[in-house]
Amino acid sequence: MTMEANAEMHLVADASAAIDAGRVDEGKQMLEKVLLEKAAPDDEAFLTEQSAALLRLGQLHRDQKDAEALAATVRASRQFMTTIAKAKTAKLVRVLIDYFFDIPGSGNIQIEVTRENAEWAKQEKRIFLKQNLETKLIGLYYEARMYREALPLINSLLKELKTLDDKMILTEVHLLESKVNHAISNFPKAKAALTAARTNANAIYCPPLMQAQLDMQGGILHAEDKDYSTAASYFLETLEGFASLDDPRTLLAFKYMLLCKIMLNQPQDVATALEGKTVSKYTGSSEIEVMKAVAKAQTERSLEEFEKTLREYKTELSNDPIVRHHLSALYDSLLEQNLLRVIEPYSRVELSHIAQMVHQPVREVEQNQMILDKVFQGVLDQGAGCLVIYDEPAEDETYEATLGTLKQISHVVDSLYEKASKLT
Repeated sequence: MTMEANAEMHLVADASAAIDAGRVDEGKQMLEKVLLEKAAPDDEAFLTEQSAALLRLGQLHRDQKDAEALAATVRASRQFMTTIAKAKTAKLVRVLIDYFFDIPGSGNIQIEVTRENAEWAKQEKRIFLKQNLETKLIGLYYEARMYREALPLINSLLKELKTLDDKMILTEVHLLESKVNHAISNFPKAKAALTAARTNANAIYCPPLMQAQLDMQGGILHAEDKDYSTAASYFLETLEGFASLDDPRTLLAFKYMLLCKIMLNQPQDVATALEGKTVSKYTGSSEIEVMKAVAKAQTERSLEEFEKTLREYKTELSNDPIVRHHLSALYDSLLEQNLLRVIEPYSRVELSHIAQMVHQPVREVEQNQMILDKVFQGVLDQGAGCLVIYDEPAEDETYEATLGTLKQISHVVDSLYEKASKLT
């Protein structure tokens, strides 16, 4: 190593010290000076120091919340990255792109930089890096709800990965495929993609974090099928998996598990679940408080209390489409329960009275589908503005018994016919 290179190596430590002391511009210039130096391809020590300078400069832009400067640093570093090992390049690029997550409002820039680096990796024939960046890009598209851009990239990447048979990345891409298809309400494809992800995961060692994500998606899809019992089991597995890794998504898994308990009409289990040691630190969070409030409204069969909860926790509910979707179904269920409770003592009751009792507009009561769904027997007299309720008709078992008898007679006749055929 030359004396000049050795001196440059000390600049990284000096630059970090200057930045920590508040001399940010001075430290930044030192780091940029290190990166401008050209090192020999076999000078591993100096190349390592340049990598450290690049990461420190990226951290500086991240801490300053300067997404444009971070993007410029990533673009400018490509020439340097052609001089280091491919494995180190992949790690550096991924770390630098991840710094965007800590900069609010940098989603579009992060997508652009990731797309550019994927193209660069393709031109440089760095296949592993290209696949990793395209996988990350799909995830960014999903987070940004750019599903139309995500699907073609998923299809092309899957074709490439199946040829190489890289089951770890295949598992990740199939999981993203399932999430994207679920987001656009293509549930058959979402289920098929999750099955493919599980198949690939079973063929290799699946890291706990990936397993937890698979369980989370499994729970979400079972909840879509109204199989809340199975979904709750999946979310419990997810909760334990994320909690063991201290992953922030533990709270989300816990919230979804409580949602399933509520949808199963078991609001009392919410209080029991909150007593667990694993989730005790989440007890006071707004995400859990909204679940407690919904469970309370369900216990009291109070539509008014439920609507109050929806207003108070509007932000928490509107930000999560999964919770919003299922609570919409719960709202319909609570409205039905309240309507049944009000009309139960009557054989004829005014619609205005029902609307007043359930605190809903008369039009909302009129448009309810309970009669058509045969929740109760009745007819709507719109001329008089009344609901006429009939007694539940006694079930006549004669029809079913007659069908059973005819079925048995048919068997006997068929049997006699076969025996007669053999005699002739």
